[in-house]
Amino acid sequence: MKKKSSYFVMLLLMNCFFPLSFINASNRITIATIGGGAESVNIGDNHDPQKMVDQVLEYWKNELNKVLPNNPDLILLTEACDRPGGLTTEEQFKYYKVRKNQILDYFAKEAKANHCYIAFGTKREENGIWWNSCIILNREGSVAGIYNKNFPTIDEMDQGIKASTETPVFQCDFGRVACAICFDLNFDELREKYEVQKPDIILFPSMYHGGLEQMKWAYSCRSFFVCAYGFLTAPSEIRNPIGEVVSSSTNYFNYAIATINLDYCLVHLDYNWEKLNSLKVKYGKEVTIRDPGELGVVIVTSEKPGVSAQDMIREFNIELVDEYFNRTRQERLKQLGIK
Repeated sequence: MKKKSSYFVMLLLMNCFFPLSFINASNRITIATIGGGAESVNIGDNHDPQKMVDQVLEYWKNELNKVLPNNPDLILLTEACDRPGGLTTEEQFKYYKVRKNQILDYFAKEAKANHCYIAFGTKREENGIWWNSCIILNREGSVAGIYNKNFPTIDEMDQGIKASTETPVFQCDFGRVACAICFDLNFDELREKYEVQKPDIILFPSMYHGGLEQMKWAYSCRSFFVCAYGFLTAPSEIRNPIGEVVSSSTNYFNYAIATINLDYCLVHLDYNWEKLNSLKVKYGKEVTIRDPGELGVVIVTSEKPGVSAQDMIREFNIELVDEYFNRTRQERLKQLGIK
């Protein structure tokens, strides 16, 4: 990397400590993720499916009320969020047949009443085929998209859950959203499809935390990454496109809320030091340059209405990280004499 100026180091440090200080950005949304789930519902000796549905509805009414005062634009719930714990496979499918769309209809009503998107994990039947799905409801309570798990576990497949081959990216009014569910996170072939599509946000409802895989997915897909973890043994988190946690549930609170700005670009520092310095000098607090350290890549985020991060990048002829990596690939092939 080229030597950096001390002034630009100071600007980077200011942005590291105050990355969310300014709230006048053109594409800022509030996201909530709720960990735990209906697995924690104590059904006791009750094995009446409809009574269990009623318990699940009451559970989610209480849980949603924890985050709704923040007026979120998007709420993510866990994988199989509408299934009580402690049921055998046979009991689960009996429950699903009574549950039908009751939970879906409740979430749709809440999405419309609170003018927000709600995404949740569920097992569902369609034309005789069972899927492990993430359903996204829009602000009117209508289905905006359904993602079906690409990599169910072997046990799930033995139970009749079908594997999908589709990786849709859904257009929401704030940006483009993709999904992965639980075991999906272990498979590079799925992640690599999203790397090409580069959604703004990846939703991850799960019964498996994923650890470092969350960071890898966020950075490699250049996407915000939101996890709703189905247990309280690990956090539910919201990560930025360089893998940093920007909000997390705790041992006291099972939910996390963050206001994020989707008007961003990822830039490598090589060949861009002085250009980034000039960008900051011109736009001041109206641009955020977030440096995580050690990576050599920063997030440039526009805080100026009417001027996007892409506009700023073009204005100063700043090379995006993927453009730089691709240019390096081409130079390598040229040196090796490979066309």
